[in-house]
Amino acid sequence: MTQAYSTLALAEPLKRAVAEMGYENMTPIQAQAIPVVLTGKDVMGAAQTGTGKTAAFSLPLLQRLLKHENASASPARHPVRALVLLPTRELADQVAQQVALYAKYTKLRSAVVFGGMDMKPQTLELKKGVEVLVATPGRLLDHIEAKNAVLNQVEYVVLDEADRMLDIGFLPDLQRILSYLPKQRTTLLFSATFSPEIKRLAGSYLQDPVVIEVARPNETASTVEQRFFSADGDDKRRAIRKILKDRELRQAFIFVNSKLGCARLARTLEREGLKATALHGDKSQDERLKALEAFKSGEVDLLVCTDVAARGLDIKDVPAVFNFDVPFNAEDYVHRIGRTGRAGASGLAVTLVAGSDTRLVADIEKLIKKKIELEPIELEGDRPRGRFNDGRRAWSEGEGRGASTGASAGSSAPHRSPRGGGYRAPSASRDPFFDKPYEPSNAAAEAPASWEATARTAPARSGISANIKPRRKVAALFKAPVPEPQ
Repeated sequence: MTQAYSTLALAEPLKRAVAEMGYENMTPIQAQAIPVVLTGKDVMGAAQTGTGKTAAFSLPLLQRLLKHENASASPARHPVRALVLLPTRELADQVAQQVALYAKYTKLRSAVVFGGMDMKPQTLELKKGVEVLVATPGRLLDHIEAKNAVLNQVEYVVLDEADRMLDIGFLPDLQRILSYLPKQRTTLLFSATFSPEIKRLAGSYLQDPVVIEVARPNETASTVEQRFFSADGDDKRRAIRKILKDRELRQAFIFVNSKLGCARLARTLEREGLKATALHGDKSQDERLKALEAFKSGEVDLLVCTDVAARGLDIKDVPAVFNFDVPFNAEDYVHRIGRTGRAGASGLAVTLVAGSDTRLVADIEKLIKKKIELEPIELEGDRPRGRFNDGRRAWSEGEGRGASTGASAGSSAPHRSPRGGGYRAPSASRDPFFDKPYEPSNAAAEAPASWEATARTAPARSGISANIKPRRKVAALFKAPVPEPQ
Protein backbone atom coordinates (compact mmCIF):
# COMPACT_ATOMS: atom_id res chain seq x y z
CA MET A 1 0.00 0.00 0.00
CA THR A 2 1.48 3.34 -1.05
CA GLN A 3 1.63 6.32 1.26
CA ALA A 4 1.39 9.91 0.03
CA TYR A 5 3.83 12.63 1.01
CA SER A 6 0.90 14.80 1.98
CA THR A 7 0.35 12.56 5.02
CA LEU A 8 3.79 13.38 6.49
CA ALA A 9 4.18 15.92 9.27
CA LEU A 10 6.47 18.18 7.22
CA ALA A 11 6.67 21.96 7.38
CA GLU A 12 5.01 23.94 4.61
CA PRO A 13 8.34 24.97 2.92
CA LEU A 14 9.38 21.32 2.63
CA LYS A 15 5.96 20.21 1.38
CA ARG A 16 6.06 22.95 -1.22
CA ALA A 17 9.50 21.82 -2.46
CA VAL A 18 8.43 18.17 -2.57
CA ALA A 19 5.29 19.00 -4.55
CA GLU A 20 7.31 21.15 -6.95
CA MET A 21 9.64 18.19 -7.62
CA GLY A 22 6.67 16.04 -8.53
CA TYR A 23 6.81 13.68 -5.56
CA GLU A 24 3.43 12.16 -4.70
CA ASN A 25 3.86 8.70 -3.15
CA MET A 26 6.72 7.47 -1.00
CA THR A 27 8.88 4.48 -1.82
CA PRO A 28 9.07 1.66 0.77
CA ILE A 29 12.36 2.87 2.30
CA GLN A 30 10.98 6.42 2.55
CA ALA A 31 7.70 5.30 4.11
CA GLN A 32 9.54 3.32 6.79
CA ALA A 33 12.58 5.55 7.44
CA ILE A 34 11.14 9.09 7.45
CA PRO A 35 8.81 8.62 10.47
CA VAL A 36 11.62 6.96 12.46
CA VAL A 37 14.18 9.69 11.67
CA LEU A 38 11.62 12.35 12.64
CA THR A 39 11.62 10.84 16.13
CA GLY A 40 15.40 11.28 16.43
CA LYS A 41 16.32 7.58 16.63
CA ASP A 42 19.38 5.98 15.03
CA VAL A 43 18.60 4.05 11.84
CA MET A 44 20.34 1.20 10.07
CA GLY A 45 18.66 0.96 6.68
CA ALA A 46 19.10 -1.42 3.77
CA ALA A 47 17.34 -1.09 0.44
CA GLN A 48 17.86 -1.81 -3.21
CA THR A 49 19.76 0.87 -5.04
CA GLY A 50 17.53 3.44 -6.69
CA THR A 51 14.74 3.32 -4.10
CA GLY A 52 14.99 6.91 -2.88
CA LYS A 53 17.32 6.72 0.13
CA THR A 54 18.38 10.37 -0.31
CA ALA A 55 14.89 11.68 0.41
CA ALA A 56 14.51 9.12 3.19
CA PHE A 57 17.18 10.86 5.29
CA SER A 58 17.25 14.41 3.84
CA LEU A 59 13.63 15.42 4.39
CA PRO A 60 13.38 14.42 8.08
CA LEU A 61 16.81 15.98 8.81
CA LEU A 62 15.75 19.29 7.28
CA GLN A 63 12.48 19.12 9.20
CA ARG A 64 14.34 18.73 12.50
CA LEU A 65 16.84 21.48 11.60
CA LEU A 66 14.15 24.07 10.85
CA LYS A 67 14.30 25.16 14.50
CA HIS A 68 17.81 26.47 13.78
CA GLU A 69 17.04 28.42 10.58
CA ASN A 70 17.74 32.14 10.67
CA ALA A 71 18.41 34.97 8.25
CA SER A 72 21.57 36.19 10.01
CA ALA A 73 24.61 36.86 7.83
CA SER A 74 26.97 35.86 10.63
CA PRO A 75 28.75 32.52 9.99
CA ALA A 76 28.59 31.81 13.72
CA ARG A 77 24.79 31.55 13.44
CA HIS A 78 25.15 28.83 10.80
CA PRO A 79 27.33 26.04 12.24
CA VAL A 80 27.39 22.56 10.71
CA ARG A 81 24.53 20.63 12.30
CA ALA A 82 24.11 17.75 9.82
CA LEU A 83 26.95 15.88 8.12
CA VAL A 84 26.36 13.54 5.16
CA LEU A 85 29.30 11.33 4.14
CA LEU A 86 29.43 9.57 0.78
CA PRO A 87 32.03 7.43 -1.05
CA THR A 88 32.31 9.17 -4.44
CA ARG A 89 32.46 12.70 -5.79
CA GLU A 90 29.58 12.19 -8.19
CA LEU A 91 27.32 10.85 -5.47
CA ALA A 92 28.25 13.71 -3.12
CA ASP A 93 27.47 16.29 -5.80
CA GLN A 94 24.16 14.59 -6.59
CA VAL A 95 23.04 14.41 -2.95
CA ALA A 96 24.02 18.05 -2.40
CA GLN A 97 21.85 19.08 -5.34
CA GLN A 98 18.90 17.13 -3.92
CA VAL A 99 19.34 18.66 -0.46
CA ALA A 100 19.47 22.16 -1.97
CA LEU A 101 16.20 21.50 -3.81
CA TYR A 102 14.46 20.20 -0.67
CA ALA A 103 15.66 23.24 1.34
CA LYS A 104 14.83 25.69 -1.45
CA TYR A 105 12.13 27.53 0.49
CA THR A 106 13.90 27.48 3.87
CA LYS A 107 16.72 29.58 5.28
CA LEU A 108 18.92 26.53 5.86
CA ARG A 109 22.26 26.55 4.06
CA SER A 110 24.01 23.56 2.52
CA ALA A 111 27.36 22.96 0.85
CA VAL A 112 29.37 20.11 -0.67
CA VAL A 113 33.11 19.37 -0.52
CA PHE A 114 34.93 16.63 -2.43
CA GLY A 115 38.33 16.00 -3.93
CA GLY A 116 39.53 16.70 -7.45
CA MET A 117 38.57 20.38 -7.16
CA ASP A 118 40.30 23.49 -5.85
CA MET A 119 39.82 23.88 -2.11
CA LYS A 120 39.56 27.70 -2.21
CA PRO A 121 35.94 27.98 -3.43
CA GLN A 122 34.93 25.26 -0.97
CA THR A 123 36.72 27.09 1.83
CA LEU A 124 34.88 30.35 1.03
CA GLU A 125 31.57 28.48 1.11
CA LEU A 126 32.36 26.90 4.47
CA LYS A 127 33.48 30.21 5.97
CA LYS A 128 30.02 31.67 5.23
CA GLY A 129 28.48 29.01 7.45
CA VAL A 130 26.33 26.01 6.49
CA GLU A 131 23.88 23.84 8.41
CA VAL A 132 24.08 20.78 6.11
CA LEU A 133 27.50 19.66 4.88
CA VAL A 134 27.76 16.92 2.23
CA ALA A 135 31.28 15.52 1.82
CA THR A 136 33.58 12.72 0.83
CA PRO A 137 35.83 11.55 3.72
CA GLY A 138 39.22 12.48 2.28
CA ARG A 139 38.42 16.07 1.36
CA LEU A 140 36.53 16.63 4.60
CA LEU A 141 39.64 15.66 6.57
CA ASP A 142 41.62 18.19 4.52
CA HIS A 143 39.20 20.95 5.57
CA ILE A 144 39.19 19.80 9.19
CA GLU A 145 42.99 19.94 9.32
CA ALA A 146 42.91 23.39 7.67
CA LYS A 147 40.41 24.58 10.33
CA ASN A 148 37.83 25.29 7.63
CA ALA A 149 35.23 22.89 9.04
CA VAL A 150 34.27 22.73 12.71
CA LEU A 151 32.05 19.79 13.63
CA ASN A 152 31.53 20.24 17.35
CA GLN A 153 27.83 21.15 16.92
CA VAL A 154 26.83 18.32 14.61
CA GLU A 155 23.50 16.79 15.66
CA TYR A 156 23.02 14.34 12.77
CA VAL A 157 25.48 12.28 10.76
CA VAL A 158 24.55 10.17 7.75
CA LEU A 159 26.76 7.39 6.37
CA ASP A 160 25.33 6.75 2.92
CA GLU A 161 26.52 3.81 0.78
CA ALA A 162 28.49 2.68 3.83
CA ASP A 163 29.45 -0.67 2.30
CA ARG A 164 31.03 1.10 -0.66
CA MET A 165 33.04 3.36 1.65
CA LEU A 166 34.42 0.30 3.41
CA ASP A 167 35.23 -1.35 0.07
CA ILE A 168 37.21 1.71 -1.03
CA GLY A 169 39.14 1.71 2.26
CA PHE A 170 37.60 4.73 3.99
CA LEU A 171 37.20 3.05 7.39
CA PRO A 172 40.23 4.81 8.99
CA ASP A 173 39.02 8.17 7.62
CA LEU A 174 35.51 7.52 8.92
CA GLN A 175 36.86 6.70 12.35
CA ARG A 176 38.89 9.93 12.44
CA ILE A 177 35.93 12.04 11.31
CA LEU A 178 33.53 10.48 13.81
CA SER A 179 36.02 11.19 16.59
CA TYR A 180 35.53 14.94 15.95
CA LEU A 181 31.74 14.71 16.40
CA PRO A 182 29.81 15.09 19.68
CA LYS A 183 28.95 11.84 21.45
CA GLN A 184 25.29 12.82 21.66
CA ARG A 185 24.04 12.74 18.10
CA THR A 186 21.70 10.86 15.77
CA THR A 187 23.48 8.50 13.36
CA LEU A 188 21.87 7.16 10.20
CA LEU A 189 23.59 4.38 8.28
CA PHE A 190 22.34 3.35 4.82
CA SER A 191 23.82 0.48 2.87
CA ALA A 192 22.85 -1.77 -0.01
CA THR A 193 23.98 -4.80 1.99
CA PHE A 194 24.41 -5.72 5.65
CA SER A 195 27.80 -7.40 5.52
CA PRO A 196 29.59 -8.41 8.74
CA GLU A 197 31.81 -5.33 8.38
CA ILE A 198 28.78 -3.05 8.19
CA LYS A 199 27.29 -4.67 11.28
CA ARG A 200 30.54 -4.12 13.19
CA LEU A 201 30.59 -0.47 12.10
CA ALA A 202 26.99 -0.02 13.21
CA GLY A 203 27.72 -1.70 16.53
CA SER A 204 30.54 0.78 17.18
CA TYR A 205 28.80 4.05 16.33
CA LEU A 206 25.02 3.51 16.43
CA GLN A 207 23.02 3.43 19.66
CA ASP A 208 20.11 0.97 19.68
CA PRO A 209 19.37 1.54 15.96
CA VAL A 210 16.06 0.79 14.28
CA VAL A 211 16.80 -1.73 11.53
CA ILE A 212 14.89 -1.18 8.28
CA GLU A 213 15.15 -3.67 5.45
CA VAL A 214 12.85 -3.32 2.46
CA ALA A 215 14.47 -6.07 0.36
CA ARG A 216 16.55 -9.18 0.76
CA PRO A 217 20.28 -8.33 0.67
CA ASN A 218 21.74 -8.47 -2.85
CA GLU A 219 18.33 -9.00 -4.41
CA THR A 220 17.96 -7.50 -7.88
CA ALA A 221 14.94 -5.37 -8.69
CA SER A 222 12.04 -7.31 -10.15
CA THR A 223 11.45 -4.51 -12.65
CA VAL A 224 14.79 -5.18 -14.40
CA GLU A 225 14.88 -7.73 -17.22
CA GLN A 226 18.24 -9.56 -17.02
CA ARG A 227 19.76 -11.14 -20.12
CA PHE A 228 23.12 -12.89 -20.57
CA PHE A 229 24.55 -13.32 -24.09
CA SER A 230 27.64 -15.15 -25.34
CA ALA A 231 29.91 -12.66 -27.07
CA ASP A 232 33.62 -12.04 -27.29
CA GLY A 233 36.00 -9.51 -28.80
CA ASP A 234 34.50 -7.18 -31.39
CA ASP A 235 31.24 -9.13 -31.26
CA LYS A 236 30.45 -7.35 -27.99
CA ARG A 237 30.30 -3.96 -29.70
CA ARG A 238 28.20 -5.35 -32.49
CA ALA A 239 25.86 -6.98 -29.96
CA ILE A 240 25.35 -3.63 -28.22
CA ARG A 241 24.52 -1.93 -31.52
CA LYS A 242 22.07 -4.67 -32.44
CA ILE A 243 20.25 -4.59 -29.08
CA LEU A 244 20.07 -0.78 -29.12
CA LYS A 245 18.52 -0.96 -32.59
CA ASP A 246 16.15 -3.87 -31.95
CA ARG A 247 14.88 -2.50 -28.64
CA GLU A 248 14.87 1.13 -29.89
CA LEU A 249 16.79 2.21 -26.80
CA ARG A 250 17.58 5.89 -26.49
CA GLN A 251 20.17 5.86 -23.68
CA ALA A 252 22.21 3.30 -21.77
CA PHE A 253 25.05 2.80 -19.31
CA ILE A 254 27.91 0.59 -20.55
CA PHE A 255 30.11 -0.76 -17.75
CA VAL A 256 33.74 -1.76 -18.32
CA ASN A 257 36.17 -3.17 -15.76
CA SER A 258 39.23 -1.04 -16.56
CA LYS A 259 39.88 2.66 -17.12
CA LEU A 260 41.86 1.99 -20.30
CA GLY A 261 39.15 -0.29 -21.69
CA CYS A 262 36.55 2.35 -20.84
CA ALA A 263 38.37 5.09 -22.77
CA ARG A 264 39.05 2.85 -25.76
CA LEU A 265 35.46 1.64 -26.02
CA ALA A 266 34.08 5.18 -25.84
CA ARG A 267 36.41 6.32 -28.64
CA THR A 268 35.50 3.32 -30.79
CA LEU A 269 31.77 3.89 -30.36
CA GLU A 270 32.24 7.54 -31.27
CA ARG A 271 34.08 6.57 -34.45
CA GLU A 272 31.17 4.29 -35.31
CA GLY A 273 28.79 7.24 -35.20
CA LEU A 274 27.29 6.82 -31.71
CA LYS A 275 27.10 9.62 -29.16
CA ALA A 276 29.25 8.21 -26.37
CA THR A 277 31.46 9.56 -23.61
CA ALA A 278 33.71 7.98 -20.98
CA LEU A 279 33.51 8.29 -17.19
CA HIS A 280 36.34 6.82 -15.10
CA GLY A 281 38.71 7.64 -12.27
CA ASP A 282 41.47 9.13 -14.43
CA LYS A 283 39.15 11.88 -15.65
CA SER A 284 39.42 15.20 -13.86
CA GLN A 285 36.48 16.12 -11.66
CA ASP A 286 35.42 18.82 -14.11
CA GLU A 287 35.44 16.32 -16.98
CA ARG A 288 33.45 13.81 -14.94
CA LEU A 289 30.79 16.35 -14.02
CA LYS A 290 30.53 17.54 -17.63
CA ALA A 291 30.14 13.94 -18.86
CA LEU A 292 27.33 13.33 -16.35
CA GLU A 293 25.60 16.57 -17.26
CA ALA A 294 25.79 15.76 -20.98
CA PHE A 295 24.26 12.34 -20.32
CA LYS A 296 21.50 13.78 -18.14
CA SER A 297 20.63 16.44 -20.72
CA GLY A 298 20.50 13.93 -23.57
CA GLU A 299 23.50 15.30 -25.47
CA VAL A 300 25.16 11.90 -24.98
CA ASP A 301 23.35 8.61 -25.52
CA LEU A 302 25.90 6.11 -24.15
CA LEU A 303 27.80 6.62 -20.91
CA VAL A 304 30.76 4.23 -20.89
CA CYS A 305 31.99 3.97 -17.33
CA THR A 306 33.84 1.95 -14.72
CA ASP A 307 32.33 1.06 -11.36
CA VAL A 308 32.87 4.66 -10.24
CA ALA A 309 29.34 5.19 -11.61
CA ALA A 310 27.83 1.94 -10.36
CA ARG A 311 26.78 3.34 -7.00
CA GLY A 312 24.23 5.98 -6.16
CA LEU A 313 24.00 7.95 -9.40
CA ASP A 314 20.33 8.84 -9.78
CA ILE A 315 19.69 9.49 -13.45
CA LYS A 316 16.02 8.98 -14.15
CA ASP A 317 14.54 7.01 -17.03
CA VAL A 318 17.70 5.26 -18.23
CA PRO A 319 16.18 2.25 -20.01
CA ALA A 320 19.18 -0.09 -20.19
CA VAL A 321 22.50 -1.13 -18.69
CA PHE A 322 25.14 -3.11 -20.59
CA ASN A 323 27.86 -5.05 -18.79
CA PHE A 324 30.49 -4.98 -21.54
CA ASP A 325 32.75 -6.77 -19.04
CA VAL A 326 31.41 -9.11 -16.38
CA PRO A 327 32.29 -7.45 -13.04
CA PHE A 328 35.05 -9.04 -10.98
CA ASN A 329 32.98 -8.60 -7.81
CA ALA A 330 29.53 -10.20 -7.95
CA GLU A 331 28.03 -7.52 -5.70
CA ASP A 332 29.00 -4.88 -8.27
CA TYR A 333 26.65 -6.62 -10.69
CA VAL A 334 23.71 -5.79 -8.42
CA HIS A 335 24.75 -2.15 -8.18
CA ARG A 336 25.43 -1.82 -11.91
CA ILE A 337 22.03 -3.04 -13.02
CA GLY A 338 20.47 -0.87 -10.33
CA ARG A 339 21.13 2.13 -12.59
CA THR A 340 18.03 1.11 -14.57
CA GLY A 341 14.55 0.12 -13.48
CA ARG A 342 14.62 2.78 -10.75
CA ALA A 343 11.63 3.77 -8.59
CA GLY A 344 9.35 1.15 -10.11
CA ALA A 345 10.18 1.79 -13.77
CA SER A 346 11.08 -1.10 -16.08
CA GLY A 347 14.61 -1.60 -17.35
CA LEU A 348 16.90 -3.93 -19.29
CA ALA A 349 20.24 -5.31 -18.06
CA VAL A 350 22.39 -7.07 -20.67
CA THR A 351 25.61 -8.87 -19.73
CA LEU A 352 28.02 -9.93 -22.49
CA VAL A 353 29.86 -13.07 -21.42
CA ALA A 354 33.17 -14.20 -22.93
CA GLY A 355 34.50 -17.74 -22.69
CA SER A 356 36.81 -16.83 -19.80
CA ASP A 357 33.99 -15.37 -17.68
CA THR A 358 32.48 -18.68 -16.52
CA ARG A 359 33.63 -18.35 -12.90
CA LEU A 360 32.46 -14.73 -12.63
CA VAL A 361 29.01 -15.65 -13.94
CA ALA A 362 28.84 -18.51 -11.45
CA ASP A 363 29.59 -16.04 -8.63
CA ILE A 364 26.74 -13.79 -9.79
CA GLU A 365 24.40 -16.76 -10.01
CA LYS A 366 25.29 -17.76 -6.45
CA LEU A 367 24.81 -14.22 -5.13
CA ILE A 368 21.41 -13.47 -6.69
CA LYS A 369 20.23 -17.07 -6.20
CA LYS A 370 18.87 -17.33 -9.72
CA LYS A 371 19.74 -19.68 -12.55
CA ILE A 372 21.50 -17.82 -15.35
CA GLU A 373 20.74 -18.93 -18.88
CA LEU A 374 23.47 -18.04 -21.37
CA GLU A 375 21.94 -17.17 -24.74
CA PRO A 376 23.54 -16.98 -28.20
CA ILE A 377 23.07 -13.78 -30.17
CA GLU A 378 22.72 -13.57 -33.94
CA LEU A 379 24.60 -10.61 -35.32
CA GLU A 380 23.76 -8.95 -38.60
CA GLY A 381 26.47 -8.85 -41.26
CA ASP A 382 28.49 -11.52 -39.47
CA ARG A 383 30.95 -11.97 -42.33
CA PRO A 384 34.42 -10.84 -43.39
CA ARG A 385 34.84 -7.65 -45.37
CA GLY A 386 37.33 -6.91 -48.15
CA ARG A 387 39.76 -9.51 -49.51
CA PHE A 388 40.06 -12.81 -47.69
CA ASN A 389 41.98 -16.00 -48.39
CA ASP A 390 39.98 -19.19 -48.55
CA GLY A 391 42.95 -21.50 -47.97
CA ARG A 392 43.09 -22.69 -51.58
CA ARG A 393 45.76 -20.35 -52.92
CA ALA A 394 43.18 -17.88 -54.15
CA TRP A 395 41.85 -14.57 -52.90
CA SER A 396 38.22 -13.51 -52.99
CA GLU A 397 36.78 -10.01 -52.95
CA GLY A 398 33.61 -8.55 -51.58
CA GLU A 399 31.52 -7.97 -48.53
CA GLY A 400 30.06 -11.17 -47.33
CA ARG A 401 30.48 -14.87 -47.38
CA GLY A 402 29.16 -15.32 -50.87
CA ALA A 403 31.35 -12.73 -52.59
CA SER A 404 34.03 -13.97 -54.97
CA THR A 405 36.07 -12.67 -57.85
CA GLY A 406 35.39 -15.75 -59.87
CA ALA A 407 39.10 -16.28 -60.44
CA SER A 408 38.57 -20.00 -60.88
CA ALA A 409 35.52 -21.87 -62.03
CA GLY A 410 33.62 -24.01 -59.58
CA SER A 411 34.99 -22.16 -56.56
CA SER A 412 32.71 -21.91 -53.58
CA ALA A 413 32.58 -19.37 -50.76
CA PRO A 414 33.98 -20.04 -47.31
CA HIS A 415 31.60 -21.19 -44.63
CA ARG A 416 31.31 -20.30 -40.98
CA SER A 417 32.68 -22.88 -38.59
CA PRO A 418 30.15 -24.78 -36.47
CA ARG A 419 31.24 -23.03 -33.27
CA GLY A 420 30.91 -19.61 -34.89
CA GLY A 421 34.43 -18.63 -33.93
CA GLY A 422 35.90 -18.16 -37.40
CA TYR A 423 35.84 -19.26 -41.04
CA ARG A 424 36.98 -22.49 -42.64
CA ALA A 425 37.75 -23.30 -46.23
CA PRO A 426 35.03 -24.87 -48.41
CA SER A 427 35.05 -28.60 -48.94
CA ALA A 428 35.16 -28.29 -52.73
CA SER A 429 38.65 -28.16 -54.30
CA ARG A 430 39.61 -25.53 -56.82
CA ASP A 431 42.07 -27.80 -58.62
CA PRO A 432 42.71 -31.50 -57.89
CA PHE A 433 46.40 -30.97 -58.65
CA PHE A 434 46.87 -29.07 -55.37
CA ASP A 435 45.33 -31.91 -53.35
CA LYS A 436 48.00 -34.44 -54.42
CA PRO A 437 50.91 -35.13 -52.05
CA TYR A 438 54.36 -34.03 -53.16
CA GLU A 439 56.15 -36.65 -55.24
CA PRO A 440 59.75 -35.84 -56.28
CA SER A 441 60.76 -36.88 -59.76
CA ASN A 442 63.35 -39.71 -60.20
CA ALA A 443 65.84 -37.33 -61.74
CA ALA A 444 65.55 -34.95 -58.84
CA ALA A 445 65.88 -37.80 -56.34
CA GLU A 446 69.06 -39.20 -57.97
CA ALA A 447 70.81 -35.93 -58.73
CA PRO A 448 72.78 -34.50 -55.81
CA ALA A 449 72.41 -30.91 -54.85
CA SER A 450 74.78 -28.53 -56.61
CA TRP A 451 76.52 -27.57 -53.39
CA GLU A 452 77.12 -31.26 -52.59
CA ALA A 453 78.57 -31.87 -56.02
CA THR A 454 80.94 -28.92 -55.57
CA ALA A 455 82.00 -30.25 -52.19
CA ARG A 456 82.78 -33.69 -53.62
CA THR A 457 85.01 -32.35 -56.40
CA ALA A 458 86.87 -29.91 -54.18
CA PRO A 459 90.45 -31.03 -53.37
CA ALA A 460 91.01 -32.38 -49.87
CA ARG A 461 92.68 -30.04 -47.42
CA SER A 462 96.17 -31.10 -46.46
CA GLY A 463 97.97 -30.65 -43.19
CA ILE A 464 94.91 -31.35 -41.00
CA SER A 465 95.24 -33.79 -38.15
CA ALA A 466 93.14 -36.94 -38.37
CA ASN A 467 91.88 -36.24 -34.85
CA ILE A 468 90.19 -32.98 -35.89
CA LYS A 469 86.62 -33.43 -37.02
CA PRO A 470 86.00 -31.55 -40.25
CA ARG A 471 83.37 -28.81 -40.24
CA ARG A 472 79.95 -29.92 -41.34
CA LYS A 473 79.00 -28.71 -44.79
CA VAL A 474 75.63 -26.96 -45.03
CA ALA A 475 73.83 -25.37 -47.91
CA ALA A 476 74.46 -21.65 -48.24
CA LEU A 477 71.32 -19.58 -48.49
CA PHE A 478 73.16 -16.77 -50.16
CA LYS A 479 76.27 -16.99 -52.27
CA ALA A 480 78.67 -14.10 -52.40
CA PRO A 481 78.83 -12.68 -55.94
CA VAL A 482 82.03 -13.33 -57.88
CA PRO A 483 83.58 -10.02 -59.00
CA GLU A 484 83.77 -9.66 -62.74
CA PRO A 485 87.23 -9.20 -64.25
CA GLN A 486 88.11 -5.64 -65.04
